[in-house]
Amino acid sequence: MKVLKDILYKVSLLSTIGDMEVRVKDIVFDSRKVSKGSVFVAIAGTQVDGHEFIDKAIELGAKAVVCERLPESPSTSITWVQVKNTAQSLGILASNYFDNPSSEIKVVAVTGTNGKTTSVTLLHQLFMAMGYSTGLLSTVENKINEEIVPATHTTPDAVSIQALLRQMVEAGCTHCFMEASSHAIVQERIAGLKLIGAIFTNISHDHLDYHKTFDEYIKAKKKLFDDLPKDAFALVNGDDKRGMVMVQNCRGTHQTFALKSAADFKAKIISNTIEGLELDINGRQVWFRLIGAFNAYNLLGAFGTAVLLGEDEEEVLQHLSAIPGAKGRFDRITGAGITAIVDYAHTPDALENVLKTINGVRTGGEQVITVVGCGGNRDTTKRPIMAKIAVRESDKVILTSDNPRFEEPEQIIKDMQAGVGPTEMRKVLSIVDRREAIRTACMLCKKGDIILIAGKGHEDYQEIQGVKHHFDDAEVVGEILNQLSQN
Repeated sequence: MKVLKDILYKVSLLSTIGDMEVRVKDIVFDSRKVSKGSVFVAIAGTQVDGHEFIDKAIELGAKAVVCERLPESPSTSITWVQVKNTAQSLGILASNYFDNPSSEIKVVAVTGTNGKTTSVTLLHQLFMAMGYSTGLLSTVENKINEEIVPATHTTPDAVSIQALLRQMVEAGCTHCFMEASSHAIVQERIAGLKLIGAIFTNISHDHLDYHKTFDEYIKAKKKLFDDLPKDAFALVNGDDKRGMVMVQNCRGTHQTFALKSAADFKAKIISNTIEGLELDINGRQVWFRLIGAFNAYNLLGAFGTAVLLGEDEEEVLQHLSAIPGAKGRFDRITGAGITAIVDYAHTPDALENVLKTINGVRTGGEQVITVVGCGGNRDTTKRPIMAKIAVRESDKVILTSDNPRFEEPEQIIKDMQAGVGPTEMRKVLSIVDRREAIRTACMLCKKGDIILIAGKGHEDYQEIQGVKHHFDDAEVVGEILNQLSQN
């Protein structure tokens, strides 16, 4: 139990009514989870307004309500706290409730359209290999050292973040590496966090269903850097033209990493094969298990971050060279003489990067067959672009279902087909059933060919009409290739 007044530190208060000495047992922003002794924080979300559920929260036993708008006749049985921004206040309240764990652990956030998961996974694995106790908050999984805590969003809600950080501190973690999605930044899910550093990977077309314009999407990413304290570092991709935009109002120390332009952390690709990458990093030649130019950026960003956190360059490179990367990011599955690559690429830029990487390591006459779809109830404008890229960079393309959610997969595929010209349609098959699409790709292959299965990566489900059905791309293609090997 915490005294209410003690968890209001740094919250922008407008007014209070009632007993500020009241003891509260938890902080809740979902009225369905309120129990006796809760503080209910009413947040105006994208779908519903928490202010409409204040009465329900009181009925369920809330002792205090934090809101932006007070009711006309506030109940005298509870304490009322009016604030300017409840979403931001939730993060601060949660941080105070869990005794500000981010002040006891070095938290580094990574933002960007692509590379977030790989970057934080590399950093988590790197610091674990160097002997540190380390936490991870990612799309694939949350981890406290090697203990896995399932992830439901790219960035958890503000209360969950602070609770996880407190668990990390109690477990002896010295560092935490976390993804910071644009949604999470705008929704103030990282409010109340004290960051030691932030990384910008890149930015391209994504999430315009939420942010509406590309400019708003850029501003969302930039807010992470605008809010950094003076003693933090900002490490940005100098080859991305918006890299320096990110740090225009940043109070922290600015550093850059790049392959093409002058930078504080510089790398050059010596060789790029299906087996891995050889890079020259700051004058040292090192081989890595990851593949492709986009992973050269991820490796370089991780290297720069570790150095900025005070680690020895030689030791960092030694450990980085042995790390396999994140699940569902350029995963290779082989069988029957065929190589299948499963990748989370679900944006035009990511799909193009992966396909160019595959084409860059082709050695002869092998063909590339791409299986790809687009998610339902998301940005529709990228659908024809995704298909256009797939057709341009592949020998054959199979358009299929991704996570259709509440849309009809046939319509999503039709939207994708709009990006393919009449003559290019000869290279394209449309198969709604994803398993059948993967099977067809395998059957079309001869020995040496490469299949890219894009869009879902680490996900082990397919979401159809609100229901998640088990489906794992790597598992499915592995079974099919195994069957072909035995024939």
